[in-house]
Amino acid sequence: MARKWYTMDLEQLSDTPPWEWPEDADVFLLEALRDQGLDASDRLVAAELAGDYTVVNDEIFDVLLSIVSDSDETDEIRGKAAIAMGPALEHAYIDGFDDPDDCPISETTFLKTQASLHALFEDESIPKEVRRRILEASVRGVQDWHQDAVRAAYSSGDQDWMLTAVFSMEWVQGFDDQILEALESNNEDIRYQAVCAAGGREVDAAWPYVAGIITMGTNDKPLLLAAIEAVACIRPKEAGMILMELLDDDDEDIAFAAHEAIALASGPLDEFDEFDDFDDLDDFDDDLEEDDDEITH
Repeated sequence: MARKWYTMDLEQLSDTPPWEWPEDADVFLLEALRDQGLDASDRLVAAELAGDYTVVNDEIFDVLLSIVSDSDETDEIRGKAAIAMGPALEHAYIDGFDDPDDCPISETTFLKTQASLHALFEDESIPKEVRRRILEASVRGVQDWHQDAVRAAYSSGDQDWMLTAVFSMEWVQGFDDQILEALESNNEDIRYQAVCAAGGREVDAAWPYVAGIITMGTNDKPLLLAAIEAVACIRPKEAGMILMELLDDDDEDIAFAAHEAIALASGPLDEFDEFDDFDDLDDFDDDLEEDDDEITH
């Protein structure tokens, strides 16, 4: 009966926007994570949901970290628990702890978690997949040891480790040359992460490649969506013009992504010469609003 109760609640949470979750959703997730008798698939769902900003807290972090550290747990749940901590680590790293109410975890928990993840990563007896997820999570709150870890992972020649390294380059600075190299990789997953990293690090030299994904077209939708976001970060003043044609794309995800990227890149429209061809900048802004209405209704 208990397992059915958990499953029903986890399914409901998965199908419900986080901002509509019940107030005690964190309790449900904690109990599910702690119940090693629960179906493995349900605990994986619980681990993924537990990292959401609406529920994550110090207690959940303690449980997630204990799962990552437990060699009796499966590699899959350990990796999922590590990744779940990434967003909160990033939030804490960027926004700090001046306002405790604005950060989902305390500074003590942040420091303890990062120290523990570092120690676990250095333990080469831990399975590769778990160590990869540890690095991918911990780089969201950059530490001094990350540059060496990312460099070693990229130079290893192991495609899995290289994928983790390129993913990490979005957060860890100093790897522009490697990002550019990864854009030419034969591994499509590495290319995708390189596009994300190029946007995240605003690598200007990556502009021709990333913009080309949009202007020349691709059947790889995830890569196109990554490129749409990246161009808005790399050259915001030029991004608007190459994204305009995508506003009317038949794929609503692509059209919406283009709209969001233009909004991100443009700022106050009258600052940008690229929009001088429009007779009325206000009309252009109205067009964007109409496109958004069509996409979201």
